[in-house]
Amino acid sequence: MNLTLSQRLSLVFSVLLLACCGASAWLQIRANIMHEKEVVQGLSRGLARSIALDAQLMHADSDPAPAAAAGAPASEGLGPEAVRRLFGQLMVVNPNVEVYLLDMDGRIVGHAAPAGHLKRDRVNLDPIRRLLDNQPLPIQGDDPRSETGRKVFSAAVLRMGERKVGYIYVILQSEEHDRLAARATASSVLRTTLWSMAIVALLGLVAGLVAFRLITRPLHRLADTMRQLDTKAEQLALPPPNAGGRRDEIAILERAYGEMAERINEQWQTVRQLDHERREVVANISHDLRTPLGSLHGYLETLSLKDETLDAAGRQHYLGIALAQSRKVGRLAQALFELARLEHGAVAPEIESFSLSDLIQDVFQKFELRAEEKQLRLNAVLPHPAPMVRADLGMIERVLTNLFDNAIRHTPPGGTVEIEVEPDAQGHVRITVSDTGPGILADMEEVLFRRPFALRGERREGGLGLLIVSRILQLHGSGIELVRVPQRGAVFRFTLATV
Repeated sequence: MNLTLSQRLSLVFSVLLLACCGASAWLQIRANIMHEKEVVQGLSRGLARSIALDAQLMHADSDPAPAAAAGAPASEGLGPEAVRRLFGQLMVVNPNVEVYLLDMDGRIVGHAAPAGHLKRDRVNLDPIRRLLDNQPLPIQGDDPRSETGRKVFSAAVLRMGERKVGYIYVILQSEEHDRLAARATASSVLRTTLWSMAIVALLGLVAGLVAFRLITRPLHRLADTMRQLDTKAEQLALPPPNAGGRRDEIAILERAYGEMAERINEQWQTVRQLDHERREVVANISHDLRTPLGSLHGYLETLSLKDETLDAAGRQHYLGIALAQSRKVGRLAQALFELARLEHGAVAPEIESFSLSDLIQDVFQKFELRAEEKQLRLNAVLPHPAPMVRADLGMIERVLTNLFDNAIRHTPPGGTVEIEVEPDAQGHVRITVSDTGPGILADMEEVLFRRPFALRGERREGGLGLLIVSRILQLHGSGIELVRVPQRGAVFRFTLATV
C-alpha cells in the first residue's frame, strides 16, 4: 500500500485502539461475571449447611441406626428416594441451584439430575476444602453436568451423629441459569458493550487523528521545504529558532535541515562565484598569454623573413625582444602552475622556525639591482631583537617576493618600497609591505585576491601574484588584507606566528 506516514500511523493507531477496546470489553465482561459469582457465592455460602441440617433431621426421623451401624454410605442412610425427593423439592423452590450428595472421597452418591445430564461421577474436593477454610471468594468447583466446566458452589459437611459421612455440594448457577444468562448477555450486555466500544473507539480515533495531525505538522512542513529546495534561491524561509520548543525532536530536525539547506545554498552560491571567477581567470590568462605569444611569433616571423637583410645588431635586437616575451610566457605559465597546485591541495607547508630579518635581507638582495635601475629605495623597519617565526620558509619567501615584485613594478622612480615588522600581544607578528605607487582602485578591493585585475588600464601579468600570496597564507592559517594608509600607495598586511 502506498500510504503516507500520517496514514500509516493512523491505521496502526486504529488497529491498536480496536484491539485495546476489545481487550477492555472482554476484561470488563469477565470482571462482571467474576463479580457476580463472588456475590452469588457470598450470599449463598450457608445454603449447603442448611440443606445438611435438613438431611440430618430426615436421617434422625427415619431411624438410621441399622445403616449407621453397618457403616453404610450417606445416601443409603438417608435413602436414595428420600435424597432425590429432598433435592428435587429444593431445586423446585430455587431453580438457580443444583444439589448433590458426595461421599468422603468426592463420589456423587445422590442427586436429582434428569437422566443423561450427569457428566461426572466424582468432584474434586480441593475447592470444597478451600471454601470450608474461608479462603477468598470466588472459588469455583467442578460442575457435575459438564465434563470440563467449573462453577461457584456452596458446600457443607454432612454428619450422621458425630461421624462425617459426606458433603452437601450445591452448584449455585444451574443449567437453566446459564441458558438465561447467555440469552441476556447476547442481547443487552453484549449490545451495551459493543456500543461502549464503538463510542470509546470513535472518540479515541478522533483524538488520535487530531494528535497525529498536530505532531506531524512539522514533518509536513519539513517535507514541503525539502521539495521546494532550490539552490538558485538567494534565501530560504527557515522556522523561528524556538519553533516547537527546544525539546521537540521534530522541530529540532526541521531547524537542523533548514540550517543545512542554508549552508548548501551558501556553498552553492560560493561555487557559482568561484566558477565565475575561474572563467574570468581563464579569460584573463588567455589574453595575457595571447599578447606575448603574438609578439613572440611576430618577431620570430620577422626574423625569419628578413634574415638575409638584417645585420648582426638588428638580428640581436629582434632575438632579445623574442626572448623577453618568451620569459614572460614562462613566468606566467609557472605562476599558473603554482596557483593550480596550491588550489588543489597538492602543496603542504613544511613548518619550521627561522629568522624573519634574515629572510627580508635575502629578498632585498634579490631586488637590489632592479631597485637601483628604477632609483627606488628599499627600507625595512624591524624590532630589536628581530623575531623568530614558524612557517614554511620557501612559501613565505614566495609571498614577500611577489609583494616586492608588484611594489617595485608599480612604484614610479624616486619612490620607496618598505617592509615593517611589528609584534602583537597574541604571539604573532604583523608584516606590512607598502609602496609609494598609485595604489589600488577602490572598486578593485573586493576581487583583489580572487581574480586578475587591471590597474589604470594595464594588466598586471595576469594578476596571479596576489592570488598565489593569498593561497599560501591560507595554508598558514592566515590571510592578507589591503590597508588604506595616507600618503602611501598599495599597502598589504599579513600575520605569522612567532616561536
